Amino acid sequence: MNIPRCGLMFALLGIVVCADAVGQSENEARTVIGPSNIDLADGATALRVGNAVDGVRLTQRGLQSATNDRDRVAGYSNLCAGYIMLDELDAALDSCNRALEIDDEHWRSYSNRALVYVKQKRYAEAEQDIDTGQSLSPNSRTLRIVKAMLLDATDPVSPTIIIDDRRHVPPDDAE
Repeated sequence: MNIPRCGLMFALLGIVVCADAVGQSENEARTVIGPSNIDLADGATALRVGNAVDGVRLTQRGLQSATNDRDRVAGYSNLCAGYIMLDELDAALDSCNRALEIDDEHWRSYSNRALVYVKQKRYAEAEQDIDTGQSLSPNSRTLRIVKAMLLDATDPVSPTIIIDDRRHVPPDDAE
């Protein structure tokens, strides 16, 4: 197997690396395709698997070196999600608001902030964020779930079927 000099370590990590040209020197630039901010990517991965503490820590570190608005928006939105997982709702709300200050069309931030509002029992604000998020991403499963949580909190479903589990005792015909 012929793996280029620059590719062995990245191949092990699952990162795609450009192939070394024959005769290319060690000092020449190489292009690496992958996340531009490893800490943000690792933070997102940690959050996806349910490790909120590491997810928040890595995301905060990644935000310190974020170089563009896209990374900052994603980072703050992920930070909001991590704080929700940790039940730190004020910090979550602040992070969602920061993401939306950068990009007021980021539907995931509206979804996260709506969840914060539901947990804080600020239902009118939650509904407004859900509506805004759904206008930006009409088919979002996440927004449908948050909307269901809002409806469960504000208009719980009462059972329409009543099960009578009393025992039926036949009449005594022995008299």
